[in-house]
Amino acid sequence: MRETSKRTAALEAILLVGGQGTRLRPLTLNTPKPLLPTAGVPFLAHQLAKARAYGVRRVVFATSYRASMFAEAFGDGSAFGLEIIYMTEETPLGTGGAIRNAGEALSCPPDAPVLVLNGDILSGHDIGAQLDLHVSRDAAVTLHLTEVDDASRFGCVPTEPDGRVSAFLEKMADPVTNRINAGCYVFRRAVIDSIPAGQVVSVERETFPSLIEAGALVLGYADASYWLDVGTPAAFVQGSADLVLGKLSSPALPGGTGERLLLDGAVVSPEAKVTGGTVVGARAVVEAGASVRGSVLSDESVIASGATVVDSVVGVGAKVAAGAVLRGVVVGDGAHIGPGNELTSGVRIWPGVSLPECSVRFSSDV
Repeated sequence: MRETSKRTAALEAILLVGGQGTRLRPLTLNTPKPLLPTAGVPFLAHQLAKARAYGVRRVVFATSYRASMFAEAFGDGSAFGLEIIYMTEETPLGTGGAIRNAGEALSCPPDAPVLVLNGDILSGHDIGAQLDLHVSRDAAVTLHLTEVDDASRFGCVPTEPDGRVSAFLEKMADPVTNRINAGCYVFRRAVIDSIPAGQVVSVERETFPSLIEAGALVLGYADASYWLDVGTPAAFVQGSADLVLGKLSSPALPGGTGERLLLDGAVVSPEAKVTGGTVVGARAVVEAGASVRGSVLSDESVIASGATVVDSVVGVGAKVAAGAVLRGVVVGDGAHIGPGNELTSGVRIWPGVSLPECSVRFSSDV
């Protein structure tokens, strides 16, 4: 049976959503990364639905960049069965500083567990099991650790046989473990309160190492379930497609899983091929002969006859003309890709840009 002595129906969470999402530009020029439409709804809708499924009833948003847009999107949280509070950093305070600032709005007692989520992670791990481990061991902090093939691109987190975290190591050529920090934490409320207020603090470089050095119990909850940081365009597209395909379940998905998800008013010709977990936004059009795979087509976008779009994002109201080819590309809102253009390899087209016919090619044939 799960430990519930320190878990109440009013479990609280902090959601870190203050980043500018620079790696996702131009998608984030006007929209914070956590609000980008992902599998048909704002990305955070998936996290909120999962948190609620595990007993969270009150969420504090730690905001900074375009903070007002979060309240516009989620209001008081009642539509999600939650109470949402908004705390804004006037200047960026780092992960620890943001958690401490948001902690001012918590209502739980000092020994209560508080779930802390990063606003750019898709994860299939069992939050309930992580919470239960934290409570049963009376830990200061319990971190979700995920396993990756190549930990040299990340800092790694070694643990003792009993799960105690022994160190936080920076990127290295030969990591001592393939387990990395997966960005979901359970804090004892008192630990959040001990972080210096109003200061720039990193939990990874300062808070967690300091706790370990002081002898506090910092635990790792390790598993190998689905995990994805959606901070790059390629990962963002993959995450949306994986949700539509059902590789990761989400109560927030606005429809059934399958090869494609069509939102209200979307028009897809019977002679078009739309597969791979593609989202076709509201009032978007995919014409006859077009081929779209594993992509996000935003509201009111148009994919013309004979165009090919693979693993790409097409912005709101953007148009891809006949015969154009997009592979691994981001097209900003209102942009126009003229006929015969061939875009690939991470090309990003800024909002409102218009590419004349055959102006960009990666091959010699037209």
